[in-house]
Amino acid sequence: MQKIDQYMHEFLSELNYEPILTMSSKLQGGKKLRSKLLLKIANENETSYKICAIIELIHAASLLHDDVIDEAKLRRGVKSINAEFGAKNAIMLGDILYSKAFYELSLLDLKLAKVISNAVVKLSIGELMDVNLSETFNTNKNAYLQMIYNKTAVLIEASARSGAILAGLDEDDFAEYGKNLGLAFQIVDDLLDIQGDEQTLGKPAMNDFKEGKTTLAYMYLYEKLNPQDQAILQGYYKKDLNESEVAWIKNKMHECQIFEQVHQELNVYANNALKAIEKYNIKDLEDIIKSMIERDF
Repeated sequence: MQKIDQYMHEFLSELNYEPILTMSSKLQGGKKLRSKLLLKIANENETSYKICAIIELIHAASLLHDDVIDEAKLRRGVKSINAEFGAKNAIMLGDILYSKAFYELSLLDLKLAKVISNAVVKLSIGELMDVNLSETFNTNKNAYLQMIYNKTAVLIEASARSGAILAGLDEDDFAEYGKNLGLAFQIVDDLLDIQGDEQTLGKPAMNDFKEGKTTLAYMYLYEKLNPQDQAILQGYYKKDLNESEVAWIKNKMHECQIFEQVHQELNVYANNALKAIEKYNIKDLEDIIKSMIERDF
């Protein structure tokens, strides 16, 4: 991962403007799932490192804009860029990261450029879908799944596809793996927001519901509640919840076995991902699925 960080730093240093380096130095590194995935498929070489650095710049840019939209104060346990430097600076830094990534992408293979740039278009559409779905209590599961595919899974899918292109493998098989991995990844994130704690998550627990994100667990719970309890759940939507209200939601989820239901769906995506690449027998990709599902942050 150090090689990828080095390329990212070089790309931004070329812009020769100190505030960019100051703010970007505060970005939290994260898991680099997309880079790890690409390198496991394509192996390590200078081209794959550069593609990883480009994808990480794009991912960082999307998180900067996401935090501004959500007015998030924390990112992985530390001050978000918008909280520390202001929303205007965060937006412009995101634009710079996107633009520099596209410039570097233009210097590489055209096919890879098409795959990644198309993913970024869908990613941006996913952000817009997320904003629109957050306006009301959403009970449309298909709309939610389409949104998380665009917002989260599509860049993971593009990373896997790019790795396959670099390695001369069947890109559709690995794209299918990446798509299902991405969907499962977001569903785990959504579960952790409910089941985790602030210290582990690096952000307030159950923050998604406060921000207007009705994830699978809330949708499934709503389906199983009686009309009176449905009204209570909707009354908690976008609200600063106190301890008793948080306990009410969690107790209802346990009573209705919501977590088990979500885990069943999660396992479907995980199995679909593994099935897509089973003929290649790449244990590292199997391990990525396992570690992603079993993570606690």
